[in-house]
Amino acid sequence: MFPNLEVEQDRHGHSDSYVAGKLGISLQEYRLGKESGAFLASEALMLAGMYDKPAEYLFQTGALR
Repeated sequence: MFPNLEVEQDRHGHSDSYVAGKLGISLQEYRLGKESGAFLASEALMLAGMYDKPAEYLFQTGALR
């Protein structure tokens, strides 16, 4: 799970189905990607653009120290 992606998605009021549609993938594929990180590079870049955040930030796991 990617907490930063979840936070940004919630902050923008985007549902999983909305984001999946923007990426051109199914809702199931999007949810699987959120769980496993199985996004194509092009999808990760689209998410970074949607949320105006670096992909490294969106897909960071765990807490920073």
